[in-house]
Amino acid sequence: MSDEAQGIFDRIESEERELVFPGFDLSDAWTLGTRMRAAAETASLPIVIGITLGDARVFHTALPGSSADNDGWLERKTRVARRYGRSSYGVGQSFRAAGKDFDVDARLDPGLYAAHGGVFPLTIAGVGVVGTVGVSGLPQADDHAFVVAQLRAYLAEL
Repeated sequence: MSDEAQGIFDRIESEERELVFPGFDLSDAWTLGTRMRAAAETASLPIVIGITLGDARVFHTALPGSSADNDGWLERKTRVARRYGRSSYGVGQSFRAAGKDFDVDARLDPGLYAAHGGVFPLTIAGVGVVGTVGVSGLPQADDHAFVVAQLRAYLAEL
């Protein structure tokens, strides 16, 4: 693995350890989701935003320039984050770090699962993963970075 790839891999793992909530409920989903939408509107980002708790989608919005294709990507990345309990970008990077191709080596239907950046697990301290928050519409590293920045800002105010 190149030094750059190792740096990305290490940063993602650090983010996954760092971005843990003391609790997260429907009210938090609404607040986080609307904040994310406002930030995306300000930056004119053509994304969809989704938040799940358990199997329920509890927040969803689409901004100008996004499409139904972005909804499909969001759902596929959400399945990865839920299945592996970590960010969709982290899953993809872990496969690449091992010299593997997620679409082949995960033995999951690539029409249903995408290990590309943009969906992050909602983890509660002492409980574990309870849902996901994600976006789709930008290059995968940018999708991931947007979600991480929004989670950091939200957690900083708790």
